[in-house]
Amino acid sequence: LGIITAATIRLHGVPDSTAVAVCNFPSVANAIDAATQVIQCGIPVARLEFLDDVGIAACNAYSKLNLNESPTLFMEFHGTEQSVKEQAELAADIASTNNSNHFNYADDPSERKVLWTARHNAYYASIAFGDGSRGIISDVCVPISRLTEAIVKTKSLLSEKSPKSTIIGHVGDGNFHCMLTVDDNDENQMKHIKSCIHSINRLALEMDGTCTGEHGIGIGKRYLLEEEIGSSGFKLMKLIKSSLDPHNILNPGKIFI
Repeated sequence: LGIITAATIRLHGVPDSTAVAVCNFPSVANAIDAATQVIQCGIPVARLEFLDDVGIAACNAYSKLNLNESPTLFMEFHGTEQSVKEQAELAADIASTNNSNHFNYADDPSERKVLWTARHNAYYASIAFGDGSRGIISDVCVPISRLTEAIVKTKSLLSEKSPKSTIIGHVGDGNFHCMLTVDDNDENQMKHIKSCIHSINRLALEMDGTCTGEHGIGIGKRYLLEEEIGSSGFKLMKLIKSSLDPHNILNPGKIFI
């Protein structure tokens, strides 16, 4: 709704020190519990990302890496040299408490780049690893307190219905993405994938979350909007839309039909 006429850019200085840590876990629950505890303990991580075992396997194949194919957290720390070390030490303690079997730390720029390679190429790696010709991404977001439960249940669902699909999580804010590969020409496969995405959306709503954390409602999830925000909220949004755009020329037919 609307036309962008101006944008304001806020610049931030380069941190005095930056470090990266990559740690593996024996289970999805262990990894997400660790991520949740890092946030709850107030460690000011600059980035906190998650890749499941399938995602790591895909990255190994795509980027010619040799990472342990298990649920993995990627963390980045910013600050002074001393504060970065302290943050990393606290995060390592939390990871160890949650049965992490490997904590790889690097503050050298070239080493940091290597450690982030898997996460940066996860999208393309997932498409190449899957059986289909196209990747469909769906994201949801849940309260941090329900994040472990949400991702564990989503992982179980994907393992059963779409075993080569991957989970990529911005777990620091409760948001995670599922990358499902599909053959556009296979009608049954498309129906199967859409059913899987619907189940994940429904799971997020049942946990007091949202059916989309970053991607927006759009055509694919508009049928869930009223359920998520309630009838009153839906009517209010529709009223704002009609008031500001009475001729329905701004993004027509996307949300309100």
